[in-house]
Amino acid sequence: MGGMPKTLPAQTDSSPLAVIPLGHTNSMAPDEAVALAVRLKALADPVRLQLLGHLLDQPDLEACTCNLAPVVGLSEPTVSHHLKKLETAGILTKERRGMSVFYRVVPEAIQAIARALHVDS
Repeated sequence: MGGMPKTLPAQTDSSPLAVIPLGHTNSMAPDEAVALAVRLKALADPVRLQLLGHLLDQPDLEACTCNLAPVVGLSEPTVSHHLKKLETAGILTKERRGMSVFYRVVPEAIQAIARALHVDS
């Protein structure tokens, strides 16, 4: 006990997250817990939350990296690094259009995270 926590495995699976909401009588399977933790870890960064918030505000839930860098005041390579983390976790997809790369939110991924954390009041 008290040692270093295990690191989460790299996740490149962008398939829908099928997680039972936390706090229900059914316990979460270990693979479901890892899948949710990987996504939450990808979101646990202020810059990534700002980028995701900006993308969610866009009419098509997408933007070019060239338009995202000014949003957070960072260089395009740094922003691309953060976007790649969100893409690897299945929260975003990307598409190259000519010289530009556009990132788009995967609404189902956000909804699955929200369902897992939903609290009945």
